[in-house]
Amino acid sequence: MRTVFAHTFYGIALTNPRDEWHQAAKSLGPKLGPAHIVTTDEVLVEFLAFLSKGGPDLRQIAVKLVRRIISNPNMTVLPQTRDSFRTGFSLYEKRLDKEYSLTDCISMEAMRVHGLQEVLTHDHHFTQEGFKILLTDKGT
Repeated sequence: MRTVFAHTFYGIALTNPRDEWHQAAKSLGPKLGPAHIVTTDEVLVEFLAFLSKGGPDLRQIAVKLVRRIISNPNMTVLPQTRDSFRTGFSLYEKRLDKEYSLTDCISMEAMRVHGLQEVLTHDHHFTQEGFKILLTDKGT
């Protein structure tokens, strides 16, 4: 079974119908086929923070999605730890010339630790680190 990493970008695009990547994110799921999806607590925190100003309806959708993610046996949410912070912070510190967020860095390091190459995102920062982004076209 294919294992891919889910980045904040994907969750936002999937949840927000006004997002320019919404249709691409919705159509990508079926094209993946059977897949195990991995993400992190930090990604979920960033996702919820981003949608916090979207109004009650969008916040409710976000809450339902996170609850489904946490309870889904086909998904793994890696826990936030002091080590995940330190490892991500170390990459952040090494890439001062980039615009990576700390969550990006934590995600990239989690992907390396778990041997993952594909990521549900359009964020080019992941390609800069050698990963394959799966949202490459809005018409996906």
